[in-house]
Formats: sequence, structure tokens, C-alpha cells
Amino acid sequence: FFFRNLFTRKQSARLEKQNDVRWKLFGKVPLGENLQKDPKKMQKEYEEKTGRAQRPLSPKQNVRKNLDFEPLSTTALILEDRPANLPAKPAEEAQKHRQQYEEMVVQAKKRELKEAQKRKKQLEERCKLEDSIGNAVLTWNNEILPNWETMCCSRKVRELWWQGIPPSVRGKVWSLAIGNELNITHELYDICLARAKEKWRSLSTGGAEVECEVNAGFSAADREASLELIKLDISRTFPSLCIFQQGGPYHDTLHSILGAYTCYRPDVGYVQGMSFIAAVLILNLDTADAFIAFSNLLNKPCQMAFFRVDHGLMLTYFAAFEVFFEENLPKLFAHFKKNNLTPDIYLIDWIFTLYSKSLPLDLACRVWDVFCRDGEEFLFRTALGILKLFEDILTKMDFIHIAQFLTKLPEDLPSEEIFTSIAAIQMQSRNKKWAQILAALQKDNREMEKGSPSLKR
Repeated sequence: FFFRNLFTRKQSARLEKQNDVRWKLFGKVPLGENLQKDPKKMQKEYEEKTGRAQRPLSPKQNVRKNLDFEPLSTTALILEDRPANLPAKPAEEAQKHRQQYEEMVVQAKKRELKEAQKRKKQLEERCKLEDSIGNAVLTWNNEILPNWETMCCSRKVRELWWQGIPPSVRGKVWSLAIGNELNITHELYDICLARAKEKWRSLSTGGAEVECEVNAGFSAADREASLELIKLDISRTFPSLCIFQQGGPYHDTLHSILGAYTCYRPDVGYVQGMSFIAAVLILNLDTADAFIAFSNLLNKPCQMAFFRVDHGLMLTYFAAFEVFFEENLPKLFAHFKKNNLTPDIYLIDWIFTLYSKSLPLDLACRVWDVFCRDGEEFLFRTALGILKLFEDILTKMDFIHIAQFLTKLPEDLPSEEIFTSIAAIQMQSRNKKWAQILAALQKDNREMEKGSPSLKR
């Protein structure tokens, strides 16, 4: 017990002695001395011991010492003096830093002014565009649409049409321009949709009556494959918009229109590319009106030839296209021929989707505007306009790179440049227009099938 108490006292005394010592940066100092001395006085003593006298503070340093924070900016780094424990800046270096800072400020002001001018210009252009669209809407609603039959072919309307139809009246103009030669009614759409839903239910339950049914030469298995393809393609339709995918607001609408069409035209069924055409119409028309426009649009000669895969007629269209290709772009035409690049490699996708998959949606809608005005000719004129716009690039590419480029065009295509390029294309060859060239080639093909061609290219 005695030894234990003695050991405890010695240990306590040792700890008290250690507590009297405090640590400084360069040694230990007794606690009393540390408490009595002022930090500035201690710093001065240290500088005297090390032989480094403190320089008089500059006005900027005095200002900085009075601050509760250190300014962290390029101004502080460039213009402020160095800390006291570092060598002072040479006068030349300080002047150089001051000039650099002034240049940075000037450049920053220039950038800000340029950006402000750019924003102002964009705002003015936007306001100007909104005013022109507003005026165009009034013109279409008050003058053109009420007098469609008499005004649709006038020069004023055609010029206004070329500039693009305002989105608010686009659906009405498309419906009138496409027409309804098939005399489809809203009631007929409801009937076709009801049939499609019945077939979907029958196929899902595997009814025997559906498995044995044959309609217009197409078995139930063919229609089932067509309906399954619709489901698959809907999710691929404008995926960036996320409105046609499962759970999106237009998913069921698109599914209904495509399903109703397979019942309305079982001889055609569903073909890949139709979903993009139907989707564009859904964005601009009510469901039943979109179905009417969709059915009549696919009934046009060019679309029917492609969607029914009429190889002979498709080749005729390609041949007519090449006539105007050689007429407008002879250098690029020769380059394509040299590389064995045929029109079907890039034209099929463009025609099947009416450019809605290949071009930005707003630009594709403007192409649709003029397509509704000029018909199938404008689809091939647009193709030549695209080729003309990228002629310099394409002439330097080989077969693979040309095919890759044309099947996936740049996403940032400028609308005005595209239409300027399209406007430069002349759809006339040897005083013959598109319809005349196409008719002559069709006649030539018929005569060649009989063995006595009347025309030679």
C-alpha cells in the first residue's frame, strides 16, 4: 500500500511538470512565458534570432491584415504582394502581372459584350420569327383555309407554303392537301380499331378460329408477326421524345392507328417505317383524322410502291432519280458510280419514313409541308438537296463512309441551308419534268418486258 501511494504521487508530479511546458513551432516554452507574451512580440523575437528583420508593411498588406479573410481570386494572385515570409516581387514582375490582369479584364469585357450582343440578336430574331409566325397564322386562318379550293394553288400561298406552315394550322393544311380519296370516315376507323383489338385478344388467347383464318392470302401467323412487329417498332419511334414508348401519352394512340391500318389494308399489313409516319401525323392531328391522313398518304403511288415492295416500280423511281442526279450534280454522280453506290442504299430509308427518322423533327415537318404541296417529286428533290449540301464532303469519301454518312445524317442540320440547297435543284432534264421522265421510264420498262423497247436511255 505504501509503495503504491508513493508511485502515484511521483507520477502526478511528473505530469504536472509536463503540463507546465507548451509547444511552439521551434521549441518548448514554459506555460507562464507563453501566456504573458503577445503573439506579435513572439514573432518579432523569432525574426531577431533568425536574422530576418520584418519589412515595413505596404498599404495593401495593411488592408489585408485588417481583413478577416483572404481574397481568393485572380486579382489577389496577380496584384497583391507576396506574404512576409517570401521574397518580394521584383518591380518588373509586378508590372508584368498588372499588365496581364488588365489584359484579362479587357478580354473578359469583350467576351461579355460579344455574348450580350449575341443574346440580343437571338432575341430580336426570335421576336421577328414569332411576329412572322403570328402574321402567317392569321393569313392561313382568315384568308387561305376558308377559301382553300380557290387559293391553294395561288402564287402567294405557294410562297408562304415554302416558308413553312405554322404548327397551329399545320394539321388542317396537311389534311386538306393529302385529301381523302379513300372516303374514310371516323366510324370506319372505329370499326377497324375494334377488329384490331379483337384480333389482339384472339391471338393472345390462341383461339383456333384465328389460327385457321386466312384473309386476302395472309395467314393468322403472318398477321401475328405483323402485330408483334408493331409493338417492337413503337418503342423505337422517336425514342428521344419518350412520348411513344410504353407508358408515354401517345403510345396507345400510335398502337391503335397502326393496328387499325393492318385491318384496313391486310394486303399491305405493317411495314417498318410506318410508325414514324403515323407518329408525325399524331403530333399534328386528332387520332381519327391522323388515321384518315395516314391511310390516304400510304395510298399514293410512290408510298404504295415502296411499302408493297414493288421492285420494278422502285427501280423505276431510282432510275428517274438518277436522271436528275446526273443533271444537277454530275461530279458527285460520277463519284457515286465509280464507288458503285446505288440510290437504294440511302433513298429507301428516306422514302419509307418521309425523312422523319433521318432529319430533325422540325426540319422533317417543314419537308412534309412542301411534300404535301408538290407531291412525291419533292421527296427526291430533297434527297438531291441533301447531296448537294454535302457534295464537297462526299466526293472525298469511299463507299463505306458515304453509306454510313447518308444513313445517319448530322443531327444539327440547319433548316435554312437545307432549303437553300433544295431550292437550287432543278427538277427538269432536257425540257422534261419529273412526271414526264417517270412516265417515260415506266413505259420503257413495260415495252422491255414485251421485248420491244420503245425508249432507250
